[in-house]
Amino acid sequence: MKMITISALVLASSVTMAADYKIDPAHSAVTFKVGHLGVSTTPGRFNEFEGDFSYTEDKTSGSASFSIKTASVDTNHEARDKHLRSPDFLDAKQFPTLTFKSTQFDGKTLTGDLTLHGVTKPVSFDVNQIGEGKDPWGGYRAGFEAKAVIQRSDFGITYFIPGVTDQTEIEVFIEGIRQ
Repeated sequence: MKMITISALVLASSVTMAADYKIDPAHSAVTFKVGHLGVSTTPGRFNEFEGDFSYTEDKTSGSASFSIKTASVDTNHEARDKHLRSPDFLDAKQFPTLTFKSTQFDGKTLTGDLTLHGVTKPVSFDVNQIGEGKDPWGGYRAGFEAKAVIQRSDFGITYFIPGVTDQTEIEVFIEGIRQ
């Protein structure tokens, strides 16, 4: 079962010594924020995702891919989550995953194809490396944060605009374990 690793969005592939990492979901998160009725912001997250990333030693190129289980949407309100899984929004039965596959990474921006609700569009994430190093168990880890803003209507999700804003902020917090 594939899932989305937006933070995994964070890098990969290159001719010169790329390090390959698998996302550690226990230390990672894929979150989103949307406006509600012009009076508040509603945050949410996806609880089930996976992915991987790579980057060159100088961190000037790389790649990332991830897959998210859309039914794992969680806004801390079961009735709303059920509605978000419905055909009005994510349509989790028809579109069980949302995916990202990078096409370019320049050290600061990760660009790639985001597939959501059966529609694929290019999206760019601003990327920031948090750190990297050996872990207490003999492994090596790297962590990144990535942010992007999309218009959900670009992906065919138009229900209740503008009551729920079209603009959706996505943040990915990724910790990967070198393989």
